[in-house]
Parts: sequence; structure tokens; C-alpha cells
Amino acid sequence: MTEGLMGDRIRRAVRHGGSEHHWRDLYHGLLIMPWAAFLGCIVIAYVLSNFLFACLYSIGGNHISNADSNSLWDLFFFSVQTMSTIGYGGMAPVTLYGNILVAIEALYGLLAVAMGTGLMFARFARPTARVLFSKVAVICPYNGAPTLMFRMINERRNRIVEARLWVTLVRYEVTSEGYQMRRLYDLNLMRQQTPNFALSWTAMHIIDSSSPLYGETEASLALEQAEILVVLTGVDETFSQTIHTRCSYLASQIFWQRRFMDILSTLPDGRLMIDYGQFHLTTAVELS
Repeated sequence: MTEGLMGDRIRRAVRHGGSEHHWRDLYHGLLIMPWAAFLGCIVIAYVLSNFLFACLYSIGGNHISNADSNSLWDLFFFSVQTMSTIGYGGMAPVTLYGNILVAIEALYGLLAVAMGTGLMFARFARPTARVLFSKVAVICPYNGAPTLMFRMINERRNRIVEARLWVTLVRYEVTSEGYQMRRLYDLNLMRQQTPNFALSWTAMHIIDSSSPLYGETEASLALEQAEILVVLTGVDETFSQTIHTRCSYLASQIFWQRRFMDILSTLPDGRLMIDYGQFHLTTAVELS
């Protein structure tokens, strides 16, 4: 699902005059970065740390037995053995300076392993939702009234209990003084929450005289750079932790006079089948 216009702008926003010291929030950055980047940071920090200690071991002569003080690689691999507490016994410190460095590196290694393990566990234990949103939203008649619809599927074989939806219309408006502002309007749903979200859920907002979408057209939504923001929260029954996920629909992703194709059917043995192949598909509404 696309991040949406507002989400993309927030992500790329330049915060002029604010604090740009990202290192002050390093823990948060390490938690939210992709796994490839996280593992890359771990490898880079590991290699650089060992090369730093190798350079320190090379200062002032030969402090490590059975190691060539002119060979940075010998000292690097000794640092690896020390930091990881392997200690094969082939190389060992022979001077006071070498023993002090080994003591410092051993402490550094213990702290580094503890922090790395904690970060790895925090990333694995962080609760996440696997909810698939339809790629588009539709506006079609429902019981005679135009209705905004989009749908979701819980991709896990468990339940999200106490699931709740927040749907917001975001659009640009110009005040009487000529100021352009980004305004947010809550959209009331026919069913705002469900005690048990296990299979699929079609969210529906009736566009009546009380709706912020009343009187809007496909062209007017595009002119206002309108966007529908969706946030789903609930409790994952497996972990008993609160999870959330979000998506958004731009004006170009809202299809008028179309409806979603059916995805639920019953098998001969009575079980329900969800057809993912038709989940994002729509069909034209037959006007009477």
C-alpha cells in the first residue's frame, strides 16, 4: 500500500530551525531501520572496533606473544579472540600495556554483546500487524446512498481483538483571508470497531449531508489534493500486545461508480475460502 502524499511529505520534510542531532535518538533509529541496514551497522561497528584495538596493540612495540607487531592482521585477529572471549591460547599479552588493553577490550566486548543482544531482541519482540489493505477505495451506492468503501484482510492465522478503525479525510482549503491550510475531518463508519478481526473487513462511510465528502466529485478531490488516512489498532491475541498499521488513499486511488469483487466463498466441505487474487479488483456498478 502506498505511503500516501501526506506520509511521503512528512518523511521528506526538512525541519528548519529544529534539532537535527539524529545521534541523540540512536536507539530509536536502530529499531526502525531495515534489517539489512541494521545488520550492516553491526558488522561495520564490529570490524572498526577490532581494527581500532589492533592499532592500539601495535603502539610501542610487541605486546602480544606469537604475534607480529608489524602485522595489523595478527593484532586484528587477536582482538577478535579477546572481544569474543574465545582465547585460543596461541597469542597472549606479555606487557602491562597489553594486559590493560585486553582488560579494557574484554569489558567493551561484554557491553557490546549485551547491547547488541538487547537490540536484536527488541526488534524481534516488537509487535507488528500483517494486515493487507485494498490498493484502491471505491465510492458506489449502498442501500441507495453513495458510500466510500475499502477493505482489509488479516494475513495471520489468528485474531486481532478489539480492532478499531480511524478514517480521516485530509484536504487543502483556502480561508477567507487567503491562507491555504491542510484540514483534517473524521469520517464516521458504519462499523468503527469489531471485537474479533479474523478474516476480512470492509469499511464503509455513508456520504450523506453530514459527511465531509458530501458534494465532492472526483475532480474536486483531485483539486484539493485530498487523501483518506486509515489507522487500524487492536490487540494481537498471540502476543497480547497492542498493534497498529496504517495506509492512505490519494484522490487518484478512489474509484467512482465501482464496487469490489466478492472474495469470500464456501467450499463443499463448509469451510470459507478467501480469494486473494480478487482482493484488489473492482467492477463497474450497473446503473439502473
